[in-house]
Amino acid sequence: MENYRVGIGHDTHRLTDGGPLRIGGVDIPFEKHLEGHSDADVLLHAITDAILGAASLGDIGEMFPDTDPKNKNKDSADMLSAAAERVISLGWKIANLDCVIHAQKPKILPYRDAILHRISEILVLRPDQIGVKGKTGEGIGPVGQGEIIQAQCVCLLHRIERGKPGDGIGF
Repeated sequence: MENYRVGIGHDTHRLTDGGPLRIGGVDIPFEKHLEGHSDADVLLHAITDAILGAASLGDIGEMFPDTDPKNKNKDSADMLSAAAERVISLGWKIANLDCVIHAQKPKILPYRDAILHRISEILVLRPDQIGVKGKTGEGIGPVGQGEIIQAQCVCLLHRIERGKPGDGIGF
């Protein structure tokens, strides 16, 4: 089992007036956006946490603290890429990701393919290595009332042979 690791990531951001909404590296037309120190991409933050957690490297807040002015308005795709490169440098490779976005609105399905494509670009993974699902709050709690959006991700890493030609972040 030392050749495999599983990590889980979770993130929550408050919705505030003014769009667009960025989820999974994709700008979605919407009257609200997510509030945060960086660009507040809730899905990319959850993926970053899952990857770092699987490699026992802490979380996104440790790698990119919100107390550092350099991280203000930082692109979450850059943070995810840096975290993945760190994990790869330790001899791990991403086998797959499974993600859930909890949002009352907007519906995620119309944007799922664009989100899958963007994540696959960032991590150099095939789209079939990434699962993305949207779930509503059924009108219950802060998600259901449209106050927040949450995301969760599970990541499976497996050990790679170092120095093997073609080893990148994915595949």
